[in-house]
Amino acid sequence: MNSFKEKVVYGMFTVSKKPVLFRDLLEANSTYNENMLVDPSKLNFKFKYGKSYIIFGLLCLAILIPLIILTHKFLAKADVHISLIVAILVTASIFIGFDIFKAWARSELTKDLIKKAWRVHFPYFDYDKYNQKVEEIYNEAVKKEIPKRDLEKYVIDTLVKLS
Repeated sequence: MNSFKEKVVYGMFTVSKKPVLFRDLLEANSTYNENMLVDPSKLNFKFKYGKSYIIFGLLCLAILIPLIILTHKFLAKADVHISLIVAILVTASIFIGFDIFKAWARSELTKDLIKKAWRVHFPYFDYDKYNQKVEEIYNEAVKKEIPKRDLEKYVIDTLVKLS
């Protein structure tokens, strides 16, 4: 992650120093690969609403102030109805934009935390190359009802056999 993006994303969340458990990593990877929201407790993070509003507000100001400067003369001379419609659209965009921004930040953080935990649990298997295979192996293990204590051995053994 680049520096600005990392500061924005990590500024919106509290990330625990506790390591991600093997089973939680497998479940989070599977859920993330299915384009679903990962349970924050699996990857040990929590959303900070106050800081998120401040960060999003500053980003909105950085975008809106130049737009206001550029459109001020036109909207000052235009019919008041146009100004009202524009104000309504901008307000709606800000509220909708916050939800999109929050989902984007959560997705970026989830991916980053999965990759960090991956390097701990699968140091010899590249995430980009093996995450789909590990997801398939995990789903197979869930269907076979492999006990928690044997799950890591099963996944690693199967992954080595496939490689």
